[in-house]
Amino acid sequence: MGDPADRTAGHWAPGTQILWRYRENGGARIHIARPVTVVRDDPELLAAWLAPGTECVRPLLADGTPVHREPLGTRYTKPRTVGRGHWLGTGVLKLARPGEPWSVWLFWDPDWRFKNWYVNLEEPLARWAGGVDSEDHFLDISVHPDRGLHWRDEDEFAQARRDGLVDSALAGRVREAGRAAVRVIDAWGPPFADGWENWRPDPSWEVPSLPQDWDRTPAHVSS
Repeated sequence: MGDPADRTAGHWAPGTQILWRYRENGGARIHIARPVTVVRDDPELLAAWLAPGTECVRPLLADGTPVHREPLGTRYTKPRTVGRGHWLGTGVLKLARPGEPWSVWLFWDPDWRFKNWYVNLEEPLARWAGGVDSEDHFLDISVHPDRGLHWRDEDEFAQARRDGLVDSALAGRVREAGRAAVRVIDAWGPPFADGWENWRPDPSWEVPSLPQDWDRTPAHVSS
């Protein structure tokens, strides 16, 4: 998956299967790994498709409880592990511009009626031979088809701060990243104005498989 031979001038060719991964907050372990198919990869944008039914890795509490089912007050302090599962519902198109501290995800209904954009605040993606790595920053923004927006997961962000996963310096950077994203939304800049809501996946693409070494440490990471 994502072999350098699949690259052209340092970028992945459309149709290449790579991993889109997230490190656990405050640690180095990979706790989210999603095989995706590259739609576009160039100096301006990485676009990747997370197909319905894709086998992924997700964080779980040590007793197997899904993280989102744990009360917020203990969600980030109980011991954790990871487990495999399949991406439920419709697929997701993920867009990331090099160096930006967020990615933009597009969601559709099953009949391909566009639902919304989702701005995921995170560390800028770090590229390696098999994919891209980041760290989620809890706070997110939903953008509706009418261009209205609302902030999401303020409660999770506040709890992460109380639990020491987000210090004051990081909180400031995350808030500034969110304000910068809002400025892009207000100006209706890329990728919102680029028509991605009308995009459709190539029907010949196979659903990527989750490799056994999904958690391998990259030998070399480059931005």
